[in-house]
Amino acid sequence: MSDSAVRRPLGAEDPNAGTPGDVPEIDALAVNTIRTLSMDAVQAAASGHPGTPMALAPVAYALWQQALDYDPAAPHWPGRDRFVLSNGHASMLLYSLLHLAGVKRIDESGRPTGDLAVRLEDIERFRQLDSRCPGHPEHGWTTGVETTTGPLGQGVATSVGMALAARWLGARYNRPGHELFSWRTWAICGDGCLMEGISSEAASLAGHLELSNLCWIHDNNHISIEGHTDLAFTEDVAARFAAYRWNVLRVADANDLDRLGEAYRGAIAEDRRPTLIVVDSHIGWGSPDRQDTSAAHGEPLGDEEIRRTKRFYGWPEDARFLVPPEVPARFAELMAARGAAKRTAWERTFESYRREHPELAAELDHIFAGTLPENWAATLPTFDPDEKGMATRVSSGTCLVAAAKAIPWIVGGAADLTPSTKTRLDFEGAGDQQGPAWSTAVPEKVDPAGTICSPAGRNVHFGIREHAMAAIVNGMALSGLRPFGAGFLIFSDYARGSIRLSALMELPVVHVFTHDSIGLGEDGPTHQPVEQLVSLRAVPGLLVFRPCDANEAAACWRVALESGRPSVMVGSRQNLPTLDRSTFASVEGATRGGYVLAEAGGGTPEAILIATGSEVHPCLEARETLEASGTPTRVVSMPCSDLFDEQDEAYRELVLPSSVARRVSVEEASTLGWHRYVGGGGACIGMHTFGASAPIKELLHKFGFEPGSIVETVRRLA
Repeated sequence: MSDSAVRRPLGAEDPNAGTPGDVPEIDALAVNTIRTLSMDAVQAAASGHPGTPMALAPVAYALWQQALDYDPAAPHWPGRDRFVLSNGHASMLLYSLLHLAGVKRIDESGRPTGDLAVRLEDIERFRQLDSRCPGHPEHGWTTGVETTTGPLGQGVATSVGMALAARWLGARYNRPGHELFSWRTWAICGDGCLMEGISSEAASLAGHLELSNLCWIHDNNHISIEGHTDLAFTEDVAARFAAYRWNVLRVADANDLDRLGEAYRGAIAEDRRPTLIVVDSHIGWGSPDRQDTSAAHGEPLGDEEIRRTKRFYGWPEDARFLVPPEVPARFAELMAARGAAKRTAWERTFESYRREHPELAAELDHIFAGTLPENWAATLPTFDPDEKGMATRVSSGTCLVAAAKAIPWIVGGAADLTPSTKTRLDFEGAGDQQGPAWSTAVPEKVDPAGTICSPAGRNVHFGIREHAMAAIVNGMALSGLRPFGAGFLIFSDYARGSIRLSALMELPVVHVFTHDSIGLGEDGPTHQPVEQLVSLRAVPGLLVFRPCDANEAAACWRVALESGRPSVMVGSRQNLPTLDRSTFASVEGATRGGYVLAEAGGGTPEAILIATGSEVHPCLEARETLEASGTPTRVVSMPCSDLFDEQDEAYRELVLPSSVARRVSVEEASTLGWHRYVGGGGACIGMHTFGASAPIKELLHKFGFEPGSIVETVRRLA
């Protein structure tokens, strides 16, 4: 950063302080403001992580001031760059930046308020109840936080989804003279992020997809909680990323703003590969006794150490939460002015684009607002009654394709399981997502059906990377797309951390999981999910759907997409009959999570069978036997217990009247959670082992899922 102003070091020369670079005095003041705010906030909270913000203050400052295209007055401007703090424990770094840059708060309805997103009093109440500065950054709570981070590796993996979405949006919507989508994604990460396997999965895919609009900045400080990273992490990170086909740059001193700026410009100039910038830093920089130690990582420095560190910075030793007025002015002079100019130009471009491409602009209006095209649900199929039927993975896939035709920004794929999960978007123009060089290298790089591979492709080949896939679709959703990711239900465990974050952020992501029970047969216990359904249902805010037939699958897809809530769509491997809705209840009941599918003879049940998915059908057969022997029996289909629990008490009592004690739940999974529906006088038929390898008929007999077993269970309750 060239500047004719007075230049001075970021701290006094000290053999333990690294190699400080000379910078303009105003920038040194700004960097040290970030450091001291972070130290003071952690000390006031008596908890937190001061060392990383102290080390990375110049790295983040140089990025925001020199490279990040972002307007603090319009933090939801669609053309902005995205910044992700993957090592979310360093949250005070981000909160300090948001405060000093003057980022404005967006209210719950999406409107700008004019107030600061992070006030100084929020920083003073860091980690306290209702503060806008929680312990780790939370998307949707603090304006300017692009994604929730904290679990290490999640942020960088999510950033891949953001970069993929930006490129896809550009490929679909940019037109000559109207380049609306050229924004970049920047992510800061630490050694811990790169140790986590999810970062390897995500980096591998990003390199393959040639996401040149992506840059990760690696805080190479060699310290983790247990001590020096040499205890467990001795690989050559630069060589690893070069093998992923990344552009790798290095900055030897985290305090060197000029060299950092050169590296950021190098990342911007790279047009074929994502970039990793390895920055050598010192955790707790400037702290006389804590620098380069694990003690600087996750605990307050202490009042005396803070005074000594501030003395090193040339800062008033007893000042607390000091923000010199020149610092916000410096952000306004550089970052804010640049961002405002770019936003204004973008808005002019979009106005012209709307006149010349009104249909595409209308699609973008939906994307920006998070809405769907009018009457899109009318495209969902209706399935005729069929005793043979089809697997719900097949009917679900048919519904997905229909929805994707009507909603052009549905984009997604599977973890190398598209043929099995039936999630391929196979209509004309869908295409496969690949990078420019891969797509044009040789004519053979076209799929067998003749589908062209390009950055505009809507089928994403995630490879066998379930954890990264789930994080990447989170990033795509954060960028306005309606993404999906697919795999086998048993492997949802691999994606668990990312699924939890999709729920925490309330993102409109659909996780599609098939091969949902012991019904998959011969593959055996390693592939037969038992505890996965209850585990997913335990995630707050996550809708878990397990439809019993093709028409329930269509209803579930409608609810999942219209609600915009994070959802899991679970499908069977085996065929299931498509019910005759002139005999059984309307499928509209499925939209309430649970409904009376088959009423008891005479309308007053003496027994109730409650089931999901494939188990609904043996319950219907058991009902016939019970009715014939004089036990009026109701069958309740409950494709989504989460939605059923949200219904009012009157509806739930209507479906499951408290006067009926003889209730049996039937599900080829763990029985945990079903007792709240069957009550003390009921019974649960489910799995208590990990299954077995055998043909499906033998498994259903062995584990008691045949109609006769259900009948006997009801009779034992008499």
